[in-house]
Amino acid sequence: EGLSTAWVPRDPLPECGESSAREPRDMNHTKGGLVIFTANSHPSSRELGKRIAERLGVEIGKVQVYQEANRETRVQIQESVRGKDVFVIQTVSKDVNTTIMEMLITVYACRTSCARSITGVLPYFPYSKQCKMRKRGSIVTKLMASMMCKAGLTHLITMDLHQKEIQGFFNIPVDNLRASPFLLQYIQEEIPDYRNAVIVAKSPSSAKRYRPDNAPMTVDSREMTLFSFWGPSCYSQTGTKLGGTC
Repeated sequence: EGLSTAWVPRDPLPECGESSAREPRDMNHTKGGLVIFTANSHPSSRELGKRIAERLGVEIGKVQVYQEANRETRVQIQESVRGKDVFVIQTVSKDVNTTIMEMLITVYACRTSCARSITGVLPYFPYSKQCKMRKRGSIVTKLMASMMCKAGLTHLITMDLHQKEIQGFFNIPVDNLRASPFLLQYIQEEIPDYRNAVIVAKSPSSAKRYRPDNAPMTVDSREMTLFSFWGPSCYSQTGTKLGGTC
């Protein structure tokens, strides 16, 4: 009584568990609760993130990563990640320490922004060669694992760890992918006479990655020759020096 006839009451708020008839606004540029961030340590990181985003049909999330005048790293997340599954893609540049700090600060920024899960994608895991105690040194790889878990990482995806036992340093799931299937695919598609190919590794430890448990490396069920390489000479897997120059 006393109200204008033009006044129309608003729709009541939806009960808990019910959806509103009005279409919700998407505050992110990604779909399905997936957000992909890349740092700026190297152009390849941005390129890798771009290709992954194109494959998934999403856009790269907006994040600003830069260096202060005193070389401190600053990260600003420029979109909401609340309740989202975040993937942080980071490749390793020559400035390894800056790469690590960019990764840690980005992960921590997503954690404090209430992301549901944070997955780190590092094709090469930094400091992975320092995974053993040497004299009065330290196991730096364990320190790296602890820092990443403490920053808020919930899952790690990497490739060809220096030692597969490094996965035990983490208290989160770790996917240690192998590059050998892609290498074999490249050989089959790009090398015309690949059946007579010789694969050269820079050291015996590198050769073992492609010959697990001394199993032969095969392409189309044909064993390939795998050699180790030091300087201008080639050595077989048993250490026998071969003639000629590699």
